[in-house]
Amino acid sequence: MSWLASMFGFRLVRRERASLMMTALAPVVALVAATILNLALYLIMGKNPVGVFYAMLLEPFLSWYGFSEVLLKMGPLLLVAQGLAIGFRAKIFNIGAEGQFILGAIFASAIPVMYPEATGVWIWPAMLLLGAVGGALWASITAFWRARLNANEILVSLMLSLVAAQLLNYLLLGPWKDPAGFNFPQTVMFQYDAMLPILFEGTRVNISLLFGLFFSVLAFIFMQRSFQGYKLEVGGLAPAAARYAGFSESRTIWLSLLIGGLAAGFAGAAEVAGPIGQLQRSISTGYGYAGIIVAYLGGLHPIGIVFASFVMAVLYIGGDNAMVSADLPIAAVRVFQGSILLCYLIAFTFVRYRLEWVDQLKRGEA
Repeated sequence: MSWLASMFGFRLVRRERASLMMTALAPVVALVAATILNLALYLIMGKNPVGVFYAMLLEPFLSWYGFSEVLLKMGPLLLVAQGLAIGFRAKIFNIGAEGQFILGAIFASAIPVMYPEATGVWIWPAMLLLGAVGGALWASITAFWRARLNANEILVSLMLSLVAAQLLNYLLLGPWKDPAGFNFPQTVMFQYDAMLPILFEGTRVNISLLFGLFFSVLAFIFMQRSFQGYKLEVGGLAPAAARYAGFSESRTIWLSLLIGGLAAGFAGAAEVAGPIGQLQRSISTGYGYAGIIVAYLGGLHPIGIVFASFVMAVLYIGGDNAMVSADLPIAAVRVFQGSILLCYLIAFTFVRYRLEWVDQLKRGEA
């Protein structure tokens, strides 16, 4: 950080111990700061900031239907974020959850597409299982390149997401295209037994939300109470100490990426077997990338991620409301989501570091 000292007269000094209260408040501060910044942006754009605020942050709570849609969005966000957070805490940065989500949706769709007449309660559980396998297999490509060839997992996983999108296009425009679908790139509608059970009658909320909450409990036990979770965290915080203790770096890479891929693939399977009911090009509305924001906004802690996924789900539904009632462009909604992550990273920097002013004489030495 010597350039900070030379240019601005201060430097960042790592705190000996981060305050637990500051750590807990960082996401709240980030959310408030991002809200203020974006309301100012809407004012510059000529939009009514009060109307945008009402549509985006309050309207989702004013009706049972709106709130149920929030819960619907929360399910996949929670699954993806919990899987990614395990790898992030081990300093394995899986940025390809979007592609793993798509592969999970593709694998799950194979059953109803290839066997449209099949019936039985086994179909949707088999789809979820197959989707989790698909996501894990796609993540294993990144794990292989990272563990065996030391390739950067950020670049590999991100590029594989583009490959997954093209594979989806090929299937929907080719062998899996619905012949009676008026030339739309989509599969046939799935049969009733391929759909997840509804959690609340009269809504679209299905049991994928319960799976997300259950996975959160497993993530908490794994990271906070298991020796393997401890080894993953030590490998991220102190790689040299982990190697000295005999912890396998290769195992950490494989386990982190496979868990993230499995969770994302499961979420993709739940999406096609839930509110969508078929495989489409728009199967993922950015869940894989939004999951990164949710993971960090939740402090990479399983409990924090539950609350962060709810907040992000509100922004998804509220953003749709704002585009209709406040004439807000979709880009502005995505800027809001991204600014939350930016504000959190800034806030968290000051949790771990403090500013130290450097006097004029010492500045040149810094």
